[in-house]
Amino acid sequence: MQALVYDVHGNLPALEAVLQDAREADRFILGGDYVVFGGWPLETVERLRELPATWIRGNTDRGLAVTELPGNPILARGLEAARAALGAQLVADLASLPFSATENDTLICHASPLSDERSFFPQPADDEPELLAGAAATRVIFGHTHLAFRRTTDSGVELINPGSVGLPFDHDPRAAYALVYDDGTIEHRRVAYDHEASAARVRAVGGEWGEIVARRLELARVDV
Repeated sequence: MQALVYDVHGNLPALEAVLQDAREADRFILGGDYVVFGGWPLETVERLRELPATWIRGNTDRGLAVTELPGNPILARGLEAARAALGAQLVADLASLPFSATENDTLICHASPLSDERSFFPQPADDEPELLAGAAATRVIFGHTHLAFRRTTDSGVELINPGSVGLPFDHDPRAAYALVYDDGTIEHRRVAYDHEASAARVRAVGGEWGEIVARRLELARVDV
């Protein structure tokens, strides 16, 4: 049994709650965005490295190694804080993770087969054929949007987003992940943890970006 663990964002208590819930899993798919915007960036990486896992990178992992800061000041400050906490070697390790991985007929990516930022949503969009162009997989596992869902496209590709462990955006603050059973069936799961304590931690360490992320943790919304 595999556990799909995406978008932890340095939220160690949420990760620990998920790992306890997924204790029967014998393998983990780690789908990127591991540390940025969290109160425990170094501790999160150290914990994840204990797991038998397949790793890929997310957009914020890639951004850790980009020398030119993004125009978004909140993202820029979050990246700076994560770099300072991790050190040069861990920054390089995360940024150099592969873009995607394949297992049998499954493609594992962060946002889509085309991009680590352009992604899929619960409702179909016009650009889905472009995002899936050239992908031979019949199942695509991805994250990035922090919205847990599962559906099949018109072309027959099964899309699975396990949701975000550390920063859900679906108005439910519980940590989200998914299990893949040996017969291929999927189970989305939610796990309660002290998300208010995680919000307090981010407020304490993050300054301006910490306040915004703390409100997102409390409300499980991106539009705050």
